[in-house]
Amino acid sequence: MFASRLSAVLLPFLILLTTVNALHFYLDANEKRCFIEELPSDTVVEGHYRAMEWTESTKEYVINEELGIIVEVEEMETAHVVTKTRGPPDGRFTFTSHESGDHSICISTNYTSWWSSTHIKLYLDVVVGSTRPDVESDRTHIGEMSSRLRELNQRLEDIRREQQYQREREADFRDLSESTNSKAVWYSVLQIGVLLATCTWQLRHLKRFFADKR
Repeated sequence: MFASRLSAVLLPFLILLTTVNALHFYLDANEKRCFIEELPSDTVVEGHYRAMEWTESTKEYVINEELGIIVEVEEMETAHVVTKTRGPPDGRFTFTSHESGDHSICISTNYTSWWSSTHIKLYLDVVVGSTRPDVESDRTHIGEMSSRLRELNQRLEDIRREQQYQREREADFRDLSESTNSKAVWYSVLQIGVLLATCTWQLRHLKRFFADKR
């Protein structure tokens, strides 16, 4: 008897710890559909949605990458906006309730034309009470960031080596130019010296020649 009463008391709390709500519904382009969830405080809620758009050409619902899904969560008692996100047609959202009470989860599209007749079929799975974060996804994200960071560091190192190589080439070219200019200057001075010496010798020779003629 006591065990049956205890199970009757604990059963709602066990159900509340992890609740999965899976449904699908139809949504017009400019329509907002809201659902009410009564949540305890500090409760993690994870949702996964998948939206497909009706196409007249194929007469079926298909995923359109241009379709954006807007998710808005609000505490109904305080009107506090817990989260507002816009994601792809197939995406996820996560939020944590700060206060206990009813929370409004509203879903709409990014289409703004009131004359649009687009129809959306949307699948929605909501897990209430999950306290374990997606560690594997976080690790994958961190791994991708680390890989990109290493790639950027490698590119920076290659750029530094290339710049150092260019500076060394410029220094060698500058030294070669200075050496060539110095040699050209000394060669010009040597030519002028030889020319002056030749002129001096010729003048002395002519002076001696005229002196002998006298």
